[in-house]
Amino acid sequence: MIQRWELDDRPAFLARLEALRAQGVSPERIRVRTPVPVHEAEALLRVRQSPLRYFTLAGACAGLLLGFAFPILTVRSWPLITGGKPLISVPAFIVVAFALTILLGALASFFGFLLLARLPSPARIREPEEHADAFVIEVSPEDAGGGTNGGDGARPPLAPNGGGHA
Repeated sequence: MIQRWELDDRPAFLARLEALRAQGVSPERIRVRTPVPVHEAEALLRVRQSPLRYFTLAGACAGLLLGFAFPILTVRSWPLITGGKPLISVPAFIVVAFALTILLGALASFFGFLLLARLPSPARIREPEEHADAFVIEVSPEDAGGGTNGGDGARPPLAPNGGGHA
């Protein structure tokens, strides 16, 4: 059974979160919902960085490569010799390369986000409950094979305390 606390203010929320971590509850079992960003909660839960940046980097590098490859290959296929100027002039191609870097980086970020968030999936987007402006902490149950108590059937590390527990 999921244990849930709905708290009205930020200090109580952070105190409860610190108490949970002090009790040995793993960050993977804790899910929080807040009405405003709480950076202290991210630090307490040791939120790992998103791999989305690698999608953006790959898209931007591909855009830069294609931004120089398209004009160079076009000029080599259909040369226009003008006044003895070189055919492959890098400064002229920088605008195209920059535009494709931004375009492909943004598209890769968008599709990477959809992939990492497992979207579109309306069932995963919709929340069954609305918490308005409450700070909510949910702790999922331990799996049978492990967790903080090693699956020995001992009492979970949290017990409902009546105060602030919904």
